[in-house]
Amino acid sequence: MTHQLIISNGEPTGQKAGSLLTFAPELLLKAQGIRVVFFDVDGVLTDGGLYFTEAGETIKRFHTLDGHGLKLLQRAGITPAIITGRDSKPLRVRLAALGVEHVHYGTENKRPAAQQTLDALGLDWPQAAAMGDDWPDLAVMHRCALACAPHNAHHEVKSAAHYVTNARGGDGAVRQLCDLLLIASGKYAGLLEESTL
Repeated sequence: MTHQLIISNGEPTGQKAGSLLTFAPELLLKAQGIRVVFFDVDGVLTDGGLYFTEAGETIKRFHTLDGHGLKLLQRAGITPAIITGRDSKPLRVRLAALGVEHVHYGTENKRPAAQQTLDALGLDWPQAAAMGDDWPDLAVMHRCALACAPHNAHHEVKSAAHYVTNARGGDGAVRQLCDLLLIASGKYAGLLEESTL
């Protein structure tokens, strides 16, 4: 049996109309109590491609669905945290615009960075989720209560994930995880209703 939230014109209904979000009960149980989510950038918040200008600057493409999902998490009291092996001005600009405060740039060894964030927030691993797409993300994913991967993740990472999104990284995968967490926290319907006022 799966949990279903049916929305039509912004109102929950008993009929199959509008948007339909479905998550297995065991997945919703894993997602309950999550207070912080660790995200990789390349391949998760972006499509994983590295675009360079003639001047050698990196250009990144972000999806607005993912950005709004991160804002919704914060409104629901769930902290998004970024741990990435790279650093770039476009990334810093994007995260600042989204109000993401907990960020570790140029970090290849991600577990200590995640632990530092947990300590700063007064949280522990059972209150954490993580979304990654490649091997450097596994150490954090293995310790979190909920491990997630986008559809385009490496097969080893997908096999370690409790939840693999239908969307690819950079194309709404982060938003799908955000929706899961919002539903599990009981905040989804209220936030949706606020957006229709």
